[in-house]
Amino acid sequence: MKLLRSLLACSAAMAGLAMPGAARAIPIASSGTEGRAVLATGPGAMVATYLGSSADYANDVYLFTDDGIDNNDLFMFNNRSTPVGATLELGRFASGSELVFRLHVNNTGRDFYSGKASRNADRRAHARAQENWLPDVTLISFEDLRGGPYEFNDMSFSLSRTEITVPPVKVPEPASLTLVGLGIAGMLALRRRTPASWHFLKARYRLCGWDWYFYCRSRR
Repeated sequence: MKLLRSLLACSAAMAGLAMPGAARAIPIASSGTEGRAVLATGPGAMVATYLGSSADYANDVYLFTDDGIDNNDLFMFNNRSTPVGATLELGRFASGSELVFRLHVNNTGRDFYSGKASRNADRRAHARAQENWLPDVTLISFEDLRGGPYEFNDMSFSLSRTEITVPPVKVPEPASLTLVGLGIAGMLALRRRTPASWHFLKARYRLCGWDWYFYCRSRR
């Protein structure tokens, strides 16, 4: 009886692992690395390595080409058919150029992009990029759900010869600063041009039994 229970438990566990989207231990980029840009460092060819997925959906990841040609992005990995550890040489890129990756969710038809949140329809960052996850290796982790939960466990892969940049803090643009300065200068000039108010000084003299009054006007 105990042997039968053990066999049933093992069968159930193996069936669970075989199911699409079954939980697997995959590397996930650290929290706080959302929305970071991935930059090529060169020289030499960049290599991507597929590291796994815990997604319930079937996802493809592409290197976005931005060449104006539809469906011309470079296919990299599929989380249903690509074996963990598979590698792909992406080519050589000028140092400092940004690499943008596109996650296509086959079940929903949605696309999500790495880098700044404004690239995505929901204005949320859908990829993390952790520099030096391993020495000189960047870890990329994608989230495939619009509206979360944002666990970034739906596609993970690593990249050689890359670095990341932190999104800059928004500061007033030079044109905005110029307008503010002109506004302040205009207020000061208007204040200078405002005429000063007048007041009157009165003096009284008595002459020949009459009271004589003299007024003198002056600015305050």
